[in-house]
Amino acid sequence: MSRYYEFLKDCGVFFLLTVNADAPAGRPFAAVMERDNALYITAADTKAVYRQMKGNPNIQIVALKAGTREWIRISGTAEECADIQMKQKMLDDCPILSKHYSAPTDDHFCIFRVQINEAYITTDEGKEILV
Repeated sequence: MSRYYEFLKDCGVFFLLTVNADAPAGRPFAAVMERDNALYITAADTKAVYRQMKGNPNIQIVALKAGTREWIRISGTAEECADIQMKQKMLDDCPILSKHYSAPTDDHFCIFRVQINEAYITTDEGKEILV
């Protein structure tokens, strides 16, 4: 398990930032999975965030660990992944998704593989670059 994935899991909720035309857009997320040195997130194809990642795959993930001044910033690119097995793993790893999807083949259930370009954690001691 990578340090950035462990950090996100410890936070519980993180913010996904996308580009909406010429303006930033952010929203809270809670479901994340790690496989093969990449993060996976989900977004229904009916949502603006889905269209934003398809239109401009550059994203950032930001999270603050509760009760601390430790935070993470991950910059990367998001690419839709249609692999049914990966979708099933996402459902298995993130039980919260069962509120919205019952199977990897459900309509509108989409996952994105995030290729991480840069990641760092900032603590009271300073910035630690992870990638």
